[in-house]
Amino acid sequence: MPLRPTHLKLMNSSTHLIDDTHDSAATSWVDGTQGHPDFPLQNLPLGRFYLSDGRTRTGIAIGHQALDLHAVVGMDLLNGDARYAAEHALEAPIALSAAERLALRRGVFELLRVGGRGADRARARHTEILHLQDQITMQLPARIGSFTDFNAGIHHTRNGRQMRGDGGSLPRNYHHVPIAYHARASSVKISGTPVRRPLGQTLPQGQETPVFGPVQRLDIELELGVWVAQGNALGTPIPIENAADHIAGYCLLNDWSSRDVMAWEMDRLGPFLGKNFATTISAWVISPEALAPFRDPAYVRAPQDQPLPYLLSPQDQKHGALALQLAAEMRSARQRTAGVPLQRVVSTSAEYLYWTPAQMLCHHASNGCNMEPGDLLGTGTISGPAHHMYGSFRELSRVGTEPFDMGDEQRCWAEDGDEIALSAWGQRQGFVRIGFGECRAQILPAIDLPTHEG
Repeated sequence: MPLRPTHLKLMNSSTHLIDDTHDSAATSWVDGTQGHPDFPLQNLPLGRFYLSDGRTRTGIAIGHQALDLHAVVGMDLLNGDARYAAEHALEAPIALSAAERLALRRGVFELLRVGGRGADRARARHTEILHLQDQITMQLPARIGSFTDFNAGIHHTRNGRQMRGDGGSLPRNYHHVPIAYHARASSVKISGTPVRRPLGQTLPQGQETPVFGPVQRLDIELELGVWVAQGNALGTPIPIENAADHIAGYCLLNDWSSRDVMAWEMDRLGPFLGKNFATTISAWVISPEALAPFRDPAYVRAPQDQPLPYLLSPQDQKHGALALQLAAEMRSARQRTAGVPLQRVVSTSAEYLYWTPAQMLCHHASNGCNMEPGDLLGTGTISGPAHHMYGSFRELSRVGTEPFDMGDEQRCWAEDGDEIALSAWGQRQGFVRIGFGECRAQILPAIDLPTHEG
């Protein structure tokens, strides 16, 4: 592989840069791209997948298809900085710098755009460089070294404390510390992977002795995932002014939770077995560059609740939040058999995140913790102020006391056979809607408990 050029760098972050790749009038020659709710020409997210013959590929989603970057590089369809960035992406798509992501985005945009540079050559080879997404198998975009889950959803935090009898008051440190816990990286799985109902130790209501068996209060948490790109050396914090440049992109994240296990095990410490059995994420990495039109100012705080200086950046305060809509849908095994479509149970917005992704990353590294490419951060459950905006079943059902509707059925917690799908999208006047793809899983029954004959 040729050396990556040293001139491939940006004077300023590309996170908020709106350019020709966001032009709503630009169209692609790839069939099925126009009007696609998730992957129009203006998105171009990176991902990794297997072909039917088992070969691994790095690619870019476009409409219902995936562009094979290995084939594109092999056919010399990209030139200059875009080619260098594509070559790097073949090895480690998550580790691309902001400048490399932007160069690749611009090069591929032209390659797939009607009338773009190199578009005629690419179109002539379309059967060799494009694969239908329903004929490939998605895989994790990177090996996840570490997974940390934050608690940045302010309404989720208030609701949780209110349901515990704390009156909905926030913890004393909430306005100052981006609270998080270290989660389990090995059980993070790609969309479509079934989730097995876990076994766990719980203390049933009214009993004095705990029991062990299939959990009863299986819950979802509607979150965004934040992928780390460039890391930092051990002992060297990431300044808030540069934190956005360390973010490779975003995905959807369902932080499955066993509420009955958590209620019993979290007497002194944070989540353990109530959380580490499964996390589902969407497959494609939505780049900061694609989300440039869908940026908002950071959460508006009271004067006395301003972040400490190490978490405060004028640029991040102006553009650090994400203007995204999110939803959770579900259906039962019976509904699926009957052909009933997924039923929406949650509609919320990323505007209810109290901390920006850059603040979360900056705080994580503030003590010198070394972040690495492929590390994953969860935002925490994104709930809004109204009931239909609650991003977990615990909130929707008021801890199992008030079932919520899912079409012609009701639920308090996830049941065996249920299929649950999360979605997210950015939509703003003057720009093309882009989405995240699906984050979906079906609940399988718990395994049978082993028996011991004496």
